[in-house]
Amino acid sequence: MNLKKNRHIKLWMTVIIAAVFLTAGAGFYRDLSAGSEETYKGLKVFSDVIDIIENNYVDTVDTKDLIQKAIQGMVQGLDPHSSLLPPEAYEDLQIDSEGEFPGIGIHITLQNGIVTVISPIEGTPAFKAGVKAKDRIIKIDGFVPKDLRDAVSKMRGPKGTTVVVTIAREGFSEPLELTITRDIIPVESIKSLVIKPGYGYIWITNFTGNTTDDFIKALEKLESGSTPLKGFILDLRDNGGGLLNQAIKVSDIFLEEGKILSIEGRLKKNSRVFTAHPDKVKRTYPMVILINSGSASASEIVAGALQDHKRALILGTTSFGKGSVQSVEKLRDGYALKLTIARYYTPNGRSIQAKGIEPDIVLRHKTPGDESIYDDDEGMIKEKDLRNHLESTFDEKKDGKKKAVQPDSENKPDKDKKDILKKKKSKDMDYRMGPLTVEGLQSDNQVMHGLEILLSYEIFKDKIKP
Repeated sequence: MNLKKNRHIKLWMTVIIAAVFLTAGAGFYRDLSAGSEETYKGLKVFSDVIDIIENNYVDTVDTKDLIQKAIQGMVQGLDPHSSLLPPEAYEDLQIDSEGEFPGIGIHITLQNGIVTVISPIEGTPAFKAGVKAKDRIIKIDGFVPKDLRDAVSKMRGPKGTTVVVTIAREGFSEPLELTITRDIIPVESIKSLVIKPGYGYIWITNFTGNTTDDFIKALEKLESGSTPLKGFILDLRDNGGGLLNQAIKVSDIFLEEGKILSIEGRLKKNSRVFTAHPDKVKRTYPMVILINSGSASASEIVAGALQDHKRALILGTTSFGKGSVQSVEKLRDGYALKLTIARYYTPNGRSIQAKGIEPDIVLRHKTPGDESIYDDDEGMIKEKDLRNHLESTFDEKKDGKKKAVQPDSENKPDKDKKDILKKKKSKDMDYRMGPLTVEGLQSDNQVMHGLEILLSYEIFKDKIKP
């Protein structure tokens, strides 16, 4: 009798705790047991499992920790971008939005249970130490990270302290140990340079709270040069995304009217259309946007909007393919719930979820210094590779258009490909790591091809008679 009574009490404790986690921050309360018989039965099984674990598991367990892990598993089972944020994770999210955080500076994801690098943030300790996209983080200070949260927690710490990151890298038989000194990471999301008189280059590394303001300053500096700006290259390669509103504002700078983005959720309140507004400064010069498989989320919004409006030519390789929108609901006791609430669509109604933005001109990136070697962009992690990723719901019509594909090493024998990959891995770090230089940009085949397009446009527009 006492056992049954204890289980009954634990069931209601479970319901109460779950209700606190799931509904407190949303502004309303639900009676989970009364609302659905199936919900009640499920919670009863949940309570029984907790009871069995508490009484029989080999080690002592904490009930609150068990429930938190259960909720996390439930939410993460929905899609790769939904998660329960413990207080420290929610605080980190707020810090990231403000444009700086303490740590080493990398974008990471969980692939097949292993913490994997999407891309290092430009100019950060991780970037300078040689961390690469696709690196698998197997240990941090000698400990195997349990999940993304654990990995982030272990890599962040006071400025000046060091962390040893052990990584497995394709092409290397032994793990690499990198000792990285932590720093306050001011995410300077804009880098710019004049490539040639009248032609500018801007790299947006990611979208933070001050990206639009910094972007406009960089653009105005290019426009105020001794030679009027005739065209510019917007580099969104390896841009892992960021704040939605910043992507919309950057797109709006180059559009006078029409849709920028539409988001559609199951609920009407989660659906919205964002439109462009007339600008005081009319910017009509031609643009080339560079993307690759590291271009995700917010950067895909910008590329998709300007491509659909025929405002820019997209050059590079297919982007990451994250076409979903997340909201963050504050919960009790410092917790928060990050939940996918909608898919987004480009102005022409395209869903890029698990597909990505396809460039107008496909051009793989060459390793600087060796014209015969191409980066293996096809092996990069994309949305479609993530477990439980959302599928696109939009059935696009085939337009019959063929993309212009530049020659590559596709037809080389497998052995040659392996040798090329091994050779490529030994090359120097990305030239964008340090201060931008004209020499660095000139070594980048994608940047130079973009510049050639802009120069050709300038010539042809004067040659062609109306």
